[in-house]
Amino acid sequence: MKANFKFSNLCGTVYRQGNILFTPDGNSVLSPVGNRVSVFDLVNNKSRTLPFENRKNIAAIALSPDSNVLITVDEDGRALLVNFKRGVVLHHFNFHNPVLTIQFSPDGKYIAVTRETHVQVWRTPNYLLREFAPFNLHRTYTGHHDEVLSLEWSPDSKCFIATSRDMTARLFTLDPLEEFRPKTFAGHRDAVIGAYFPSDCRLIYTVSRDGAVFTWCEKPNEDQGDTDDEVPTVSTPRDIGTSIARTRWGVHKRNYLNQHNTKVACSTFHRASNLLVIGFSTGVFGLWEMPDFTNLHTLSISQERISSIAINPSGEWLAFGAKKLGQLLVWEWQSESYVLKQQGHYSDMNTYIATGGDDGKVKVWNATSGFCFVTFSEHSAAISGVEFAKQGQILFSASLDGTVRAFDLVRYRNFRTFTSPSPVQFSSFAADSSGEVVVAGSIDSFEIFVWSVQTGKLLEILSGHEGPVSSLSFSPTGNLLASGSWDKSVRLWNVYGRSRAVEPFQFGAEVLALAFRPDGKELAITTLDGQVTLYDVDQGRQKSVIEGRRDVSGGRKVDDRMTATSNSSGKSYNSLAYTADGQCIIAGGNSKYVVIYDVRDGVVIKKFQISENLSLDGTEEFLDSRRLAEAGNLDTLDTHREDSDLEDRMDVSLPGVQRGDMSKRRYRLEARTKCVRISPTGRAWAAASTEGLLIYSTDDTIAFDPFDLDIDLTPRAVLDTLASQSYLKSLVMAFRLNEKLLIQRVFESIPHSDVRLIARQLPVVYIMALLRFVAEHLDKGPHLEFDLLWVKETLLAHGRYLRDRSGEYASVFRALTKGLVDVQRNVSKLCDDNVSLLSYLIDQSNARASRAVRGADLMDVDKP
Repeated sequence: MKANFKFSNLCGTVYRQGNILFTPDGNSVLSPVGNRVSVFDLVNNKSRTLPFENRKNIAAIALSPDSNVLITVDEDGRALLVNFKRGVVLHHFNFHNPVLTIQFSPDGKYIAVTRETHVQVWRTPNYLLREFAPFNLHRTYTGHHDEVLSLEWSPDSKCFIATSRDMTARLFTLDPLEEFRPKTFAGHRDAVIGAYFPSDCRLIYTVSRDGAVFTWCEKPNEDQGDTDDEVPTVSTPRDIGTSIARTRWGVHKRNYLNQHNTKVACSTFHRASNLLVIGFSTGVFGLWEMPDFTNLHTLSISQERISSIAINPSGEWLAFGAKKLGQLLVWEWQSESYVLKQQGHYSDMNTYIATGGDDGKVKVWNATSGFCFVTFSEHSAAISGVEFAKQGQILFSASLDGTVRAFDLVRYRNFRTFTSPSPVQFSSFAADSSGEVVVAGSIDSFEIFVWSVQTGKLLEILSGHEGPVSSLSFSPTGNLLASGSWDKSVRLWNVYGRSRAVEPFQFGAEVLALAFRPDGKELAITTLDGQVTLYDVDQGRQKSVIEGRRDVSGGRKVDDRMTATSNSSGKSYNSLAYTADGQCIIAGGNSKYVVIYDVRDGVVIKKFQISENLSLDGTEEFLDSRRLAEAGNLDTLDTHREDSDLEDRMDVSLPGVQRGDMSKRRYRLEARTKCVRISPTGRAWAAASTEGLLIYSTDDTIAFDPFDLDIDLTPRAVLDTLASQSYLKSLVMAFRLNEKLLIQRVFESIPHSDVRLIARQLPVVYIMALLRFVAEHLDKGPHLEFDLLWVKETLLAHGRYLRDRSGEYASVFRALTKGLVDVQRNVSKLCDDNVSLLSYLIDQSNARASRAVRGADLMDVDKP
């Protein structure tokens, strides 16, 4: 099995904190997810997560006007300069202070950054040149007496306005002007969170946290006070920046939002349409047309605070981010419809690629697009296990609320609910390979409950364990059920047999997880002491033991009193999964590592670190002594000043409440893996972790993986060979070069009459690559008969060879089966639709003919 998995995508988390923004073309939204950035393509309905990571959670992001340069800044002020189109980190930089806002100037030449009470303007690095110091400071601007909250550039990039907690806004020029002093806009009674220029720059709008919106205009003379007259009409100056700086500004109009018991959380402004968008702490947002302050729209999108708002360049789509819910919305305000509505699990994610979380929700994710397409909210407590039926049209879930539910993925409804005679909490779950029987293990009574899916009745209760049942698994090939418990034993049950005599396998520590090999002949068991034990199911004996304590250990919590090497907590795996060929095991636990083992040799093939986010506990090997003070570690203190208001700091939840706002009870999350699973094709695996659903794959479009390459093998040589009609040679050369587009061109150029001969003469070393390519081509290409001909001739020519190596080719067979089943389903659906349409047309034709006959008969009757 290949171990060259690379990070592919992040599902389950769509927004964490920081600002969200649209790309300049308005088709995509950039959203910070922890220490990563996800890009949501709203036109093609896809999402991708950029492969780089910041040291800690991202606090602010900015994208250049030409979409080439992306800057991400974490909570400590450490920034990454990224080539946005390639997702490659170009430079690391440290601002040495927390950054709340970072913005490119409209011309893209400068970057403005807020640093506590100061504003710094830097020249934009040139990503085309290898500069010794990519960040060059242009100027530092001072004058505010408290933290600067936001920035806004003028359209010509000659000046900008900054707002602060000191209840003022200040206007600065990019370059010094004669006799110019920064203008101060005072009069608000709370922190000013936003200031904006309209397109003609004759006015300035300021928004404060208490809901006051001031309109500022030119003040003709010193004696004139505030006025509510019409806005003075003056011709637009040629040099906007200089005109703004030379103008004496005064308050023209004061408007108030009058939202009871709420605060303004964020705001944004669209210059072209003069739209002011304001989000409140209660989850309500509104649109106002300026300068008349006409309310166009008000809507409540959630019950929690809106953390960030963005508007696309055309002014049609609004994007909202809610930190506490982990929610991302894109709203088309004119048609009042959702363009995108995604929400991850706002607590820990427990299972995988249907996922269940501690919030009681079951979500099903599209691994290709990265979007959640259905959410089931019937459970009222944390989800302990989810599993698909073999056909994939039924999803089962077990929960601590004492129910097991079956969901129909065709009609998206809960069609069956299984309960126990007396209320218990289910801590583990498994479904039979046929999908006819489901079982769940109890954490209270230590019993295993068996139900029939068809009737919904309880078939049997299996007793024998003396501790909570931690894991259940059905054998893929037989009728055996394996159960692991905290009583340090594993039992094998013959569910369909009459005998209930079970001989337990005893261990030296509590059993946490178990998994059957795909052929059902081997059972892998992990225990609390960090060991992975392999059992021969047929002979009932132990085969080997893998010591995993040193492999899974790593990472120290902020409040740990001992080093990571000396700490025994968490040094075990709580989830196991076999690869499709049964040669490797992937394991994850309460650690930052996911490990792949070779079963035969018991050695580590590769270790993956799920996150490098230092905002999480357990990602650092050694604590920084400089962060230690008399009161403890400084990282445990909330110094971000987000809850500055009294009503934001108050916790009104009842003691012991698990639903609702849990963030006030746990500030630092811990890096851990709750569940790991491998895809049936073996080309990808996923881990349900604190950061979300991490997907790693061996996608050939991302990684260049040539096979048997020499200096004479080039794309031009392949095309020349194809032009000479040497189809077999060109196909082999394309597989050796392993470029997907080149393989597709050669594959589609082969005449169908030569397929049989080429399939017979193809060397066996390329059969796996051919079948895998055909499986993908079936799913994406229109050449259905051509692909089926290749499959038929390859299996006829090399069937005996493939049968003897069925385990090695298991992942390829699964991918091929999936492609063929999808094709059959699509063709049958198309035929059914055509039959229905033809039947309808025939019925309509017969009805028209019968009406014509009746009309002719009536005419004959009316004739004298």
